[in-house]
Amino acid sequence: MKTRIILVGGFLGAGKTTLLVEMARILHKQGKRIGLITNDQAAELVDTELLEKTNGFVSEVSGSCFCCNFNGFTDAIVHLKAEKQVDIIIAEPVGSCTDLSATIVQPLKQKFDDLLLAPLSVLIDPQRLVSLLDGTTTELHSSAVYIIRKQLEEADIIVLSKIDLFPQDFIEKLMKRAMLEWPKAKIFLISAKNGEGLQGWLAEVTNSLNAGTHLADIDYEIYAEGEAVLGWLNISVKLESESANWDDFISKLLNALSQRFDNSYAAVAHVKLFIEEEGEYLVGNLTGKKDTISIRGSIGVGEKARMTLNARVQMDPDILKSIIEEEVSEVCGSDINSSIIEFNCLKPGIPKPTHRYDYVVKNY
Repeated sequence: MKTRIILVGGFLGAGKTTLLVEMARILHKQGKRIGLITNDQAAELVDTELLEKTNGFVSEVSGSCFCCNFNGFTDAIVHLKAEKQVDIIIAEPVGSCTDLSATIVQPLKQKFDDLLLAPLSVLIDPQRLVSLLDGTTTELHSSAVYIIRKQLEEADIIVLSKIDLFPQDFIEKLMKRAMLEWPKAKIFLISAKNGEGLQGWLAEVTNSLNAGTHLADIDYEIYAEGEAVLGWLNISVKLESESANWDDFISKLLNALSQRFDNSYAAVAHVKLFIEEEGEYLVGNLTGKKDTISIRGSIGVGEKARMTLNARVQMDPDILKSIIEEEVSEVCGSDINSSIIEFNCLKPGIPKPTHRYDYVVKNY
């Protein structure tokens, strides 16, 4: 039996993980066995923690991106196929990765005849797309903006996410602009929050075989710079208190971090927080200025919790590390004891893909 692979790319903060959670829920209800593969430069991912709450089987490829660790990626695919007997595998590449068509889709098409490759989908939220088209993405380094453009340029499908946050006429005009800018791609409008447009996109990626239909021309020096301007931090922390309101805690921490980054004039690509206590959890996101903070779920008052925090911010990693440590300590105060389980802070190295095709492999 052939297994379908669905790659869902897009820049940090585009809403990929939220979409994957909803995808897995819908496909599970349809009787499908789902595998999910997460990816990052370091371990301790909020995405992995969250996706493990779905009905899918989760594998994590950490330490490098899919394209630079193609064998690790395919090992995860083989494991999910052989050990879990999955029907569909949904893979979420690192949010700052591009050139996926040349380095992942084409080699998969050529080397694995037991896989069905879905069209490469790339998510972007409407506000970031407007800024990109208007040339006003001044908060991000120009090389990071370059990555976003190249992600969209190579996409088979461009997905405008979070459409529930904007008026319908605004979204329709934006879709027309996107169609003119990227005529090779199909455009879908979706909201993972209320389900709008989701069924149409799912039908496309679970049936179509038009994967990797074109390649983007990538300058790897600019690409490497675009990743390197971001500080990357993953931390897991054990939290203990006689009585702490974890909902208030996550809100205070996100607001405090947002204030620090704004004061430092540091563009936020994405900050994710996941707190869990006895099976209950909540997720917090910051994808720009303070008004982008969102929190889902509720735990309420408790005594012991585990927090995973991932931050991708345009600043030196050592400064990012200091800010995170200071704000976690400040918000915990004297009422909450915190102890670090794992802490990774880094600046990504130069991308060195395992394979890079300069032609499109035909579908058979």
